[in-house]
Formats: sequence, C-alpha cells, structure tokens
Amino acid sequence: MFHDGARRRSVALLTTGVLALPAVAACGASEEGNVPAAAQDLAPTPRDLVANGSTLTWAIDAVPGTLNAYQADADTGTTRVTGAVLPALFTLDDKGRPQANPDYLESAEVVEREPRQVVVYRLNQKAVWSDGREIGAPDFAAQWRALRGKDPAYWTARNAGYDRIAKVERGKDDLEVQVTFDKPYAEWRSLFTPLYPKDVMGTPDSFNDSARTTLKNTAGPFSLKKVDRKSGDITLVRNPRWWGDQPKLDQLVFRKVAPKNRTKALTAGRVDLAQVAPGEAERISLARRDKGAKGPLAHGPGAGRTPADALMSWAVANGTEQEAAESEQLAREQTREAVVAYAAEQKSLGAYEVRKALEPSFTQLALNGADGPLADERVRRAVARALDRKELAETVLKPLGLPAQPVGSHLALAGQDAYEDASDALGSQDTAEARALLAEAGWKPGQGAARPKNAGASGEPAEGAEGEEAVGNSGNEDRPGDDGGEYIVGEDDGKSGARGGPMLPGAVAAGQGAALWRQADVVARQDGDGKTEQGAHAQQGGPPGAYAPKGTAAPKESESPGAEGAAGPLAKDGLALTLRFVVPSGAGSEQLRAVADKIAEQLEKIGVTTAMKKVPSSGYFTDHVASGQYDMALYSWPGTAYPATDGRPIHAKPVPAADGSLNVAQNYTRVGTDRIDQLFDQAVGELDDGARKKLIKEADARIWAVAGAIPLYQRPELVAARPSVANAGAFGFATPRYQDIGFLKKGAKPAKQDRKPGS
Repeated sequence: MFHDGARRRSVALLTTGVLALPAVAACGASEEGNVPAAAQDLAPTPRDLVANGSTLTWAIDAVPGTLNAYQADADTGTTRVTGAVLPALFTLDDKGRPQANPDYLESAEVVEREPRQVVVYRLNQKAVWSDGREIGAPDFAAQWRALRGKDPAYWTARNAGYDRIAKVERGKDDLEVQVTFDKPYAEWRSLFTPLYPKDVMGTPDSFNDSARTTLKNTAGPFSLKKVDRKSGDITLVRNPRWWGDQPKLDQLVFRKVAPKNRTKALTAGRVDLAQVAPGEAERISLARRDKGAKGPLAHGPGAGRTPADALMSWAVANGTEQEAAESEQLAREQTREAVVAYAAEQKSLGAYEVRKALEPSFTQLALNGADGPLADERVRRAVARALDRKELAETVLKPLGLPAQPVGSHLALAGQDAYEDASDALGSQDTAEARALLAEAGWKPGQGAARPKNAGASGEPAEGAEGEEAVGNSGNEDRPGDDGGEYIVGEDDGKSGARGGPMLPGAVAAGQGAALWRQADVVARQDGDGKTEQGAHAQQGGPPGAYAPKGTAAPKESESPGAEGAAGPLAKDGLALTLRFVVPSGAGSEQLRAVADKIAEQLEKIGVTTAMKKVPSSGYFTDHVASGQYDMALYSWPGTAYPATDGRPIHAKPVPAADGSLNVAQNYTRVGTDRIDQLFDQAVGELDDGARKKLIKEADARIWAVAGAIPLYQRPELVAARPSVANAGAFGFATPRYQDIGFLKKGAKPAKQDRKPGS
C-alpha cells in the first residue's frame, strides 16, 4: 500500500518473491500529462449495488505491535487499522495526489505566506470522536506537541514537518484550526494524518502506552472492537457515531496470515482478501481456467512426468530388486497423495480471482559506497551503466502481464505530479562506457589473488557463513556452490568469465567526476519542453550519461570481448574486482534471486565478479543492509506524495556521530553530498509548486549522478479476492475508502473498469 503520514518511509521493504506488493508505463511526463503505469484493480461498484451487512476478512502479515502510527514499530497492519478508525485529513487518489477528505474537512488552505506561513483548517461540523466530543484544535495542538521533537519523553519515530510549526490554536470558532509555521513547510498536507485524540497525544505516558494495543476513542467509519493476539484477529465494527456514508460491512476483520501460509488460508476459505505471491497468483489463475475441465490437471505434482518416466517407474516398482521396488512404490504413493491434495487445493482456489496493479513502491539496487571498490564513484557508475534495467523489470513484471518499464526517479513514481525521468544524469546502459570507467579507475584485465571460500567483503570469513546457503540460479538446488558460504558467479558454475580473488578495502581513487556533474546540471536545468537553459554546462559528445574522462579507452578487444560476451576478470594491485551481493534465502524470495542472477550476468560482461551470499530472510535487512555488511543488495522503498520530506533521510549525506560511528539515517548506501541535502532543504520550504518541482528534479538528477541507489522497477501488487468483493483489491496509489468495501448484491456486477493507465 501507499502509506500515509509518518509511516510512509520509516522502513524499507524487503523485496520478496511476490516481489511484492502495481505495471509501469512510460517514464516521464507526456503531452497528456503524467499517468500511472497501471490502473487500479478494485472491482469498482456503486454503493447502491453493494450489499448491506456481513463480514469481510482481510489478511495481514502480523498483528501490529502498536496501533500508534507514529511509533517506530508501526507497520502495514497499523496503517490498515488506523485508516479505518481514525481521521485522515488528506487521502491519496489514484495518481498519488493528496486530496482533502470531506468527511473531516470543509477546507484547508494556506492563508498567509509572509511574515510566516499560516494554514487554516475548516472542520466538518459533524466530525466527532466516538465519545461524542467534537474534533478540534485541542487534538491538533496535542499531536503537534507530541511530535515536534522537543520532548524526548515521547517515543516518536520522527518529527518531520511538526518541528517547523510555531503554534496551533483555535480559529474564529470551534470548527476552525489555525496552524502557524516557524519555517515554511511546502508539504503541510502530510501533517495530522492520521489524527489521534488529545487523550492519546496529551502526555508522554499516554502517547507511549495507551494506543499500543487498543484505541478507545476513534473517529472513522469503523471502531475497534477487539484485538485478539492469540487468534490473530483484529475486529472492527461500524462506528455508531459515524456521520458520513455508512459502512456497507457490519464487521471488518484483519486476520494474521503469514505470507507463507496464504495458500493454506485461501484453500480453507479463512480470508476474503489477501495479497499473494506470483506463484500463488498463477495457481489461482490456473484454477479458474480449469473450472469444469475433465481429467487430470496438466500442472502440479507429477504433471511433468513423461510416458517414458511413468513406464520406468512402473517397471522399478514391480521389479525384482526389492529395496528399489519398495522405495519406488512409496514414492508413487506419495505422488498420488500429493496429486489428490493439489487437485483439492486447486478446486478451493477457484473460488478466488487475482486483482493486479503496480504497488506504489520500487525496488532498487543499493551500492554500498562506504569502503572497498564501490567507494570510488567511477566503479559505482560503471556498475550502474552495465545494468539493462529494462531486462530486469521484464524479469519480474512481464510474466505477470504487467507493463515493465524501469523507474526513472528516486523521489516519485509514474503518474505522480513530481515524476520526471532523471536517469539521463547517469546515462543509459553502455557496456563499453562502463568498461572505460573501470579502466580509468585502475581496474584492468588480469588474474587477482585467490579469494578465500566463504570470504566476506573484507576478504575475511563472512559472519554467519556456517549454515548459510550459497546462491546459485533460483530454484536450482544442484547448482555448484550450494554447499554453504559464498557462490562466485563465473567460477563455481563453470561459466567463462571472471574468477574470484579477495576483495579487500584498499586505496581507491577519489574524485567527483566533473563530467557527470555537468550532465546532472544539464538534466536538472531542462525546462518542460526538454530544452536546456542558457548557461548550462556543455556535455561530452555522444549520448548523455556518466562518462570517463576523454582519452580513457575501454580495454582493447584482445583483452575484452564484444559487448555481448563476458569481459576478462579485472584486478587492481593484485586484487580481483569482486563484489559481494547479499540476497535473502527465504521462501517467496525467488524473484529477487532471479533479478540478482540477471545483474550478476550483466556485470560479468564488464569484468566484475559477483560473489552471491544467501542469508536468512529474517536478518537480511537488519544484519546486512542496515549494518552495511554488503556491497550490493536489493530492497524496496514505498512511494510518497511528499518527496521533499520523505526523500531527505533516505539520501542525506551520512555524518559522523559523537561516538565516532557514522550516522546514516536511512541512507543505507552511505552515499550523499552536501548539495543534495541543500536541495531537499530548499524544496521542503518552497511554497511555489513549480519552483519546488525543479528543486526535486535537480536533487533526483544528483542522486542518479552519485550512483548509490539504482531504481529498477515498481513492485507488482497481486491480491486474491472473492469475485463478490467490491471496491477492494489492488489499490495502487489510492487510499482505501473502507466504508464502500463490501460484497456485491445478488445478481449485481461491478462497473466495467478501464484498465488503461491513468483512467
């Protein structure tokens, strides 16, 4: 989901096999305006065709640890519950644009800019808390005081925006709230959503504890009835004091179903709506296709067995070799049982359909620039220029029938007003240019020192190597190197190409790459017609992008094969250019590992050796990405309607902490510049929309230029739903309208949905 408020980018998403959570259209704006890459898939239905009553059960990954959305352990379950029971002053439409919510607001606008910015909220006169008290200025003021960051007794996750407020007060009457800012804040619509009552926000004790397990006072279409942590059910019921359109459901139940248990829950009919992995989505599609078909299924256990296989099995099972016969008989019986069980599951899965779109989040390749070869910008840019991002997007999205275009921005997604493709600041895929960058950085064809087995990025034995499974091609259990430790691409699989050597943090060349910055300036200074403003720096001839200095040639043809072949292994000072690629090992990560394999193949063409390291999914992010124990990693960020606020902590230049450590905030690539920070600071306070968009574009171009994070593709959003479920499914950017969700009346059909992007 596209998360609201403080939770939007508080955590990165582990990219799993669903690659989970809407298809990407053309990058950048067109003459018709920016459109989402893929439309929502919700079975949209007029309210008069949705039945009144009944209960809908919606799967969530876990019972949330807190119902306070502004605490560090809030998660997507928190967002689901609070979205249905608390005020959201602004919701997001299908293009990710904030829209004033008329259930709570008559209006909200900036009424003064000088000497200080003033925003006036005019509240819906019917809006009340479930205890009967009107929603008003005391609630706004309490939330501001709790979240402004001045009192450490409040255990808040963040204070962005609230720290810029000078005062919150009653306006001309009880229905008006006036917020005066000490510093201009362009993204003020991000504030006060969700809004909590003053009895939650009023004191540190109530903030820290009262809303963790329950919400006694609510003001949404639903109220919280019960949180049953034993059964994993969170039950919401109609709010009797709700003043807006009445909910179609009597009850909305969020049920804990771990992703690995989704198929089991669906076949048992325990949920009506559940996000699923691609494999599960495929099974549901096959089940619907096979309805009414006679004979055995053409997929599932034993479906790939040929007549020759079957004859051989029968012969062994009935042969004179007793031990072999017994073993084969047992295997045949197990296969028969599996076939029967699979057929029964498929029959049950036929009761669902798959609704799909593109989730408002994107997967990126992170390049750790803290030390080692990737501390050199030229090496990072070479890696980035070697990537065929279109091919990587197709690996994930094409099999799902979703459009597969690479993401062109770190700060917005296709369809949003702020989206512009700034990837030209880095340049398109160019193997020859990537090799030239590596050559200029001192990496030349040659045999490096032997790399120790199970070596980490420093060349020492990797932490947790024992018992950690090595990665080969996804799903290929017989691939060499699957005996634990690291898997060296091009070495352990017998492929031609680079050979491993120890990757030690050594002296690496510094330098800003003036040519790249000139190109970033060119991209940032282009106007809406694509024309470059006068005075922009001239770029080198040829296609735009990150270039090695003039005169730096790629390795000679005798040393480096053509673009389609693998380059010889590169080395410097006797050490091979080997990058450790950390990937999760858990079920559901198959697509992620497939993308990693594709990246390794593409890097092999420029002479970069990739050492894959398969680690437990449970510690993938905290133990490796967040702690910096990787060279390359894949993970995802949720999209945002507020790029200046939410983008800064992800791309801010790391700064030394008092204890000597490096404070990276959420910039896990550890790559940033003072200029990028300045651009974010300017954008967040720029109240002119056009000027702010230019600042965001320049910041994005410079993020591309430093090549720490390379956006690849939007993640698919695949949702299993009963066909009778109305107004729910793959929401894309949009905030769910919970009061409209329900089941179709008997004989009713959902409105025909235009599946064209931007519809």
